[in-house]
Amino acid sequence: MPPVRNAIAIPFAAGCLGIALFSVMDAVMKHLVLEIGTYNALAWRNGAGALIAGAFFLGTRNRWPGKAIMRIHITRGLVATVMAVLFFWGLGRVPMAQAIALAFIAPLIALFLAAILLGEKIERRAIGASLLGLAGVVVIFVGQAEADLGPEALAGSIAILCSAVLYAYNIILMRRQAQVANPVEVAFFMSGITALVLALAAPVLGEVPALEHWPLILLGAVLAFGSLVLLAWAYARAEAQHLAPVEYTSFIWAALLGWFIFAEPVGWFTLAGAVLIVIACLIAASRRVPDPVTQAETGIPGG
Repeated sequence: MPPVRNAIAIPFAAGCLGIALFSVMDAVMKHLVLEIGTYNALAWRNGAGALIAGAFFLGTRNRWPGKAIMRIHITRGLVATVMAVLFFWGLGRVPMAQAIALAFIAPLIALFLAAILLGEKIERRAIGASLLGLAGVVVIFVGQAEADLGPEALAGSIAILCSAVLYAYNIILMRRQAQVANPVEVAFFMSGITALVLALAAPVLGEVPALEHWPLILLGAVLAFGSLVLLAWAYARAEAQHLAPVEYTSFIWAALLGWFIFAEPVGWFTLAGAVLIVIACLIAASRRVPDPVTQAETGIPGG
């Protein structure tokens, strides 16, 4: 039915644009991580992002969320903080395309989290898809060994895989959050909570960046805000299963930006591994299952 397809097409397009902005932000952040370190790049970008989102949040006179919604905001903010630290620390040590390819394992991990958190039954199709996705990860690691990128790259890849586990949980939280809060509210609390958590380590790790780094810090904050708003808007209007494929467009952006900005070639092992993981995710996504968000009373922490 055309109306249904159109209803999905617009959120899908918004999601693709959101992922594109996030991908450019990843490139900006990788540069900042290499220049000023993971902590300072994240702390100052999120601080700037909280100010930008806060101006919109207060300017549009949004109501302060109730306790139930705040629990979702806080839970996602905490998860996103650890997830981001692991991801950007790893991104500073491996090529962008490889980092994004490894992160694609998250939707498969989400299947098993759904079984644990939502009590869903894991089907044979999901198990087969997970094994195929695991094969993709192994192929990428074999390519890393062949390229002899060193122990730093191995540690970075492991950090990104750990981040992917948290991102799998974040997928569930993102959909729930988008259904109870408007996009500006989502962006404000995501940036604000992350900035507050990171600020706890400021006395030990914090440094004021040099003036030359501030344009990129502000650019990263603007890109993150725009991406969060677009993705929140999209996830409020379409189920996660329909929007999952937009995540895979990030590999194209990562490959192009990594090559253009950081002179990172995309190896055949990385490409082959990414293809295996994407195929595995598409196989898993072809299951007909209820939207996880409709099972909001089934025990997701922070709900």
